[in-house]
Amino acid sequence: MAGTFGAVRPPLSFWVVAGLSLLWNGFGAYLYTLTNLDDAALLASAPPAMQDYIANMPLWAHIAWALGIWGSLAGSVLLLLRVRHAVAAFGVSLLGAAGSFTAQGLAGVLEPAQPVLILAVIAFLLWYARSAVTAGNLR
Repeated sequence: MAGTFGAVRPPLSFWVVAGLSLLWNGFGAYLYTLTNLDDAALLASAPPAMQDYIANMPLWAHIAWALGIWGSLAGSVLLLLRVRHAVAAFGVSLLGAAGSFTAQGLAGVLEPAQPVLILAVIAFLLWYARSAVTAGNLR
């Protein structure tokens, strides 16, 4: 069904996925921000090894973490705005998250279940954004 400027009108499921994506990635951005502001309550809930890792994280790992978090948030916003660049944002996020988890693995603080879930969600959102471009839901 055509909408403004002849664009395809996305189905309700598109808006549900895009909205849930923003909630999920907004929460990740919130935790990232609190961590970087040295929120005592949040950091106290982390194991001592993770607290030490966060305090002494190498610059490349922090950059990867930031790309993972902010790439996903940007992808979610772009998805809601129906902009095709959501695909690139989720791609950057996937690479950033993989780099961040690699750094955690090298430091010995990686908890295996967490990266599997997070990487699976980002990979799904990347696939979904690509599918939305193909379906004409993103411009």
